[in-house]
Amino acid sequence: MNFPPDLIRFLTKTERIVVLTGAGVSQESGLSTFRDSQDGLWARYKPEDLASPEAFTRDPKLVWDWYAWRREAIKGVRPNAGHYALVEMEKKITEFTLITQNVDGLHCLAGSKNVLELHGNVLRVRCADCGTLTGTWGDDTESVPRCEKCDGLLRPDVVWFGESLPRAELESAVSAAREAQIFFSIGTSGVVQPAAALAHAARNNGSVIVEINAEPTPLTPKVDFAFHGKSGEILPELVKALT
Repeated sequence: MNFPPDLIRFLTKTERIVVLTGAGVSQESGLSTFRDSQDGLWARYKPEDLASPEAFTRDPKLVWDWYAWRREAIKGVRPNAGHYALVEMEKKITEFTLITQNVDGLHCLAGSKNVLELHGNVLRVRCADCGTLTGTWGDDTESVPRCEKCDGLLRPDVVWFGESLPRAELESAVSAAREAQIFFSIGTSGVVQPAAALAHAARNNGSVIVEINAEPTPLTPKVDFAFHGKSGEILPELVKALT
C-alpha cells in the first residue's frame, strides 16, 4: 500500500501519538459489536435493556448472566494484526497513548502498555456498593457473587447507559489528545460522545488527524489523511512503511 509521503514524514518525526479505537477494531477479530443481534437465549433482549443501573437493580442475576455470557465469548477471541501493529507503533514513539472505547481487553492482551479504557473492561468486576475491584469471584452460578469487603453485589467494571465515564481516564484522554502531534481515529464511528470529541480537541490544538475506518464517518471531511478499509490490513502496512 502506498502512503502519502507527508504522512510517513510526520510519523517518523513525531514524538507524541494518540490513538482512539472503537468497535471496528475488535470486530475484525470476529467479536460481535455491542448492538449486534443477540444469540440463543439472549435473542429476545436488547443490549440497551441490560446495560444500565436500572436493569441491574431490577434483576441483577439476569444482567450478571448476560455479562458472563459476553466474557465467555471474548475468551474465544484473539487480537488481530491491527492490535499487534499498534503494539509495534508504541515501541517506536516516545509518548504513545492508546484510548479505547472497547471493553474486551484485546489491546492489553496484544501487548499495548499505555492504554486508557474509557468504557471499562468486561473481564473485570467491581462491587456495586463500595467500588472495590476484583479479578476473582466465586463459581456459584445460582446467585450473583458478592464483595468480600462489604458483601455488596458484584457487577461488571464497565460504563452503563446513564453512567459517566471514569473521571481519571477521561481527563487523561482529553489531556493526551490536546498534546498529540498525530491523532489516529481507528474503527470508530466518530459519533459516540464524549470520545468523538477527542479528535476535534486534537485538531483544534494543531494535531495531524488520521482516520482508518471501514467507511467514511462524520469526522472524515475534517481529517488530514483518511484510509477506508480494514485496520488489520492498513496498520501493519503503515508500521512496515515506517521501518
